[in-house]
Amino acid sequence: MTRDSHRATIFGPHPILTVTVEASADGAQDEVHLHAGGQGVWVGRMVAEMGVEPVLCGFLGGEVGASLGPLLTALPGRRRLVPAAGNSGCCVMDRRSGERQAVAVAWTAPASRHEIDDLFSITCAEALLSDVLVVCNPMSGNALPRGIYGDLIADVRANGTPVVVDLSSPRLDSALAGGPDLVKVNDWELAEFVRGPVGEPPQRRAAVEKLRAAGARSVIVTRAAEPAYAVRADGEEFELVPPRFDRGAREGCGDAMTGAMAAGWALGLEWLDVLILGTAAGSANFLRHGLGTGSKAVVDELVGQVHVRSAQA
Repeated sequence: MTRDSHRATIFGPHPILTVTVEASADGAQDEVHLHAGGQGVWVGRMVAEMGVEPVLCGFLGGEVGASLGPLLTALPGRRRLVPAAGNSGCCVMDRRSGERQAVAVAWTAPASRHEIDDLFSITCAEALLSDVLVVCNPMSGNALPRGIYGDLIADVRANGTPVVVDLSSPRLDSALAGGPDLVKVNDWELAEFVRGPVGEPPQRRAAVEKLRAAGARSVIVTRAAEPAYAVRADGEEFELVPPRFDRGAREGCGDAMTGAMAAGWALGLEWLDVLILGTAAGSANFLRHGLGTGSKAVVDELVGQVHVRSAQA
């Protein structure tokens, strides 16, 4: 078989059921919303919005999984879900005050060795038929063997499929051994990786060099409303300045950014254009209450509002 074009495989091992309680517009009663969630789902949502087919690879099981399955089926793209003996995760959020407050969280039950092997092999096979693989965090963080990330990335890249990574340590440390093509981290994740401050430009530059020395071919570091710092595989440094909005919601902006960058990679955009598209998508998500959301029309309009400048020392 040949690789399909415009397709992104997403290693999102733990889709979850999200239950959100909100006040109605007239305040007369509460509204309860059920959605599929988890980093892989949120990344995949933006991948699809940008015109690329997402293939979500993860676990599904238990009583929660029975309710979550139809919600996942309703999402765009394809799903390769491994039946699991344990329960899928669930998160109950209260947004009646306007802010997200966790009421209850139950993470996905640990998978068996055979279930993990099934997910690994399915993801690898799908990635070889795709234009890019995106590797996302589990929920909870220690739910999978640490070595799976580096092994998956190395196997996929050995067959020519590029890999975008959006992980936090210690999973990031394993992933770097596989040589990912693009690592996206925020500033606190970068600080966690180097176990030190990254607030000043020399500190940030040195921390990114550690990422690259450990295996990352290129890196982008997001810093909330501040310009993102990026280093290309050839060592050239850039800052990407997003449009400034004073009011919005930061939840999900990083996942929207990752999804758009993966879509841009799958569509064959140049490296810097991939990052610009991702920055615009993160800004579009900031204007909404959803996670990993934003319309392609808005993202395309915001692309022209992202300013790029050199960040060479």
